[in-house]
Order: sequence, then C-alpha cells, then structure tokens
Amino acid sequence: MIRYFGLRLAATALTLGVVLQPAPSHAATPAPAMQMARISVVASGKGSPVILIPGLSSPRAVWDGVVPELARRHRVYVVQVNGFGGDAPGANLTPGILDGIVADLHTLIAKERIAGAAVIGHSMGGLAALMLARAHPADAGKLMIVDSLPFIGTLYAPGATVAMVEPQAKAMRDAQLASYGKPASDATATATANRLAAKPASRALVERWFKAADPRVSGQAMYEDLTTDLRPAMKQIATPITMVYPWSPTGPTKAQADALYKTAYAETPHVTFVDIGDAAHFVMLDQPEAFARAVDAFAGR
Repeated sequence: MIRYFGLRLAATALTLGVVLQPAPSHAATPAPAMQMARISVVASGKGSPVILIPGLSSPRAVWDGVVPELARRHRVYVVQVNGFGGDAPGANLTPGILDGIVADLHTLIAKERIAGAAVIGHSMGGLAALMLARAHPADAGKLMIVDSLPFIGTLYAPGATVAMVEPQAKAMRDAQLASYGKPASDATATATANRLAAKPASRALVERWFKAADPRVSGQAMYEDLTTDLRPAMKQIATPITMVYPWSPTGPTKAQADALYKTAYAETPHVTFVDIGDAAHFVMLDQPEAFARAVDAFAGR
C-alpha cells in the first residue's frame, strides 16, 4: 500500500502544472515589499522572525490562513517565487531556481538581520528550507516542513536514484516549457487540483493558482525538485525540524503516511512529527484550524 501511495503522489508531482498554463502575459500585481532575483517577499508584523515559503506553482496566498495571527506576535516574511501567482518570471527563466531561492533567502536573512528565524516551507518550499539549513546552518533556528521529502524519487521506490528519475523529469519539464502560451485544459486542471486537495473550496483555490503560474518556471522548478536528493545530507542538518504531513481514512491512511514520512526522516537528528487527518497535500487549506494550531505551537510566543 505504501508503494501504491508513493506512485500516486509521484504521478501528482510529475503532473503539477503540466497543463495548467497561463497565457504569455501576466496580470499586474501590487509591488512587493522586497523584489529579488528569484523571489519576492512581503513582510508584516513585529516580533521574532518567521519565513513562509510556498510550494511549486503556489502563490504566497497559500499562507493567508496563518499570516494574520502570526503577525500579531512575529515579524512575518511571506515568500513568492517569481513566475508564480501571476508575477513576472524574472531570473527564473534560467536554470538554478532552487539554488537561487536559497541564495535570495540567505541575502534576505542577512539584510534583515534575522539569523535564527523560524522557517516554514510547503512541498517544494520545504525542500528549499532543507537546502537553506544545509547550506547556511545559522540562518534557520528551526524548520517546519509541510508534506515534503528529502528526495521525491523515494515515492517510486526506496532505492530510487536521481539517475532513475531524471529522464522522466526532463521529459515532463520539456513538455511544460513547450506548452507556454497554449490554452490550459480545465478538465486536467480540475483533476490535478482534486488530487492535491480534499475539500471543494481548497480544490478551487489550487486550480486557480496553478493556472496562474508560468509553465516555464513551473517546468524548470519541477525538474529541479525531482532531481534534488538531500538524503545524504540529512544526518548533518542539526536544525530542529517539525514535519507536518496529512492523511485520510480513504488513503493514504495514517499508518501508511506514518511509515512514509518517518522512514524518510529517520536519520534526521532532531525531528518531531505532526500528522493532520482528513487532509491532502494542501493541508493548510483542507484543515486550516488544525494547521494553524501546529504553526502556533511551532512558532511559539
């Protein structure tokens, strides 16, 4: 059953944004507080710093359910990858998106003097958070990783390698790049959103967000996500990690999800697991109250 669950998630990861393309032009958005090469950042609130990083093709709005409460006690920095949320892609039309996100986060932390910040990352944003902790151990005081793995290839098989995943990742990336400017398939967008979220309202948001993402950025970011393997580095990441993951009575069950995530983070020195039931990948949308409680406990007062 774990293998079936993994294959289903892998299929989802590979299809994210493949047919959810916007037209070549992008809608105007308010100027962000801070514009960087690979990301933009909006800051609010006062107090100890918290950085929020969304996942593949997701805008910063994915965090709307927790930002207002966090900002009452914390200085909150909400990231958006350039090319997502209808924003212009900027430097993200070139490879190196994940490394560039990490570099921009490191620059942000140095500029704002917020070393030791609490960092929360969802999906690809969780992978970026792990990469930040590996490259710059002093930048993050603690991590909350939301439904993300050190190497997504393990969803195929525990012994998967980058070499095994790379050919399919490349094909999916190239197809996505070639689709830029073509009409999106509403049916496929809906089907993809249905795999990623459990509740009707959540699915509607996810569908809209992925349609707004630039497929050139989504394709390259997806390729880098699929071909990044942090498993060898997990023993060296001493930053405390809170691992949040979803499960559902209809699958994956709690037992299946427990086995998947606890195996993936087994070698991490300091990890706490938080499971949230009756939810899918976008757990913050499906179970906003339970997720908000987890964030509150993680961020502290």
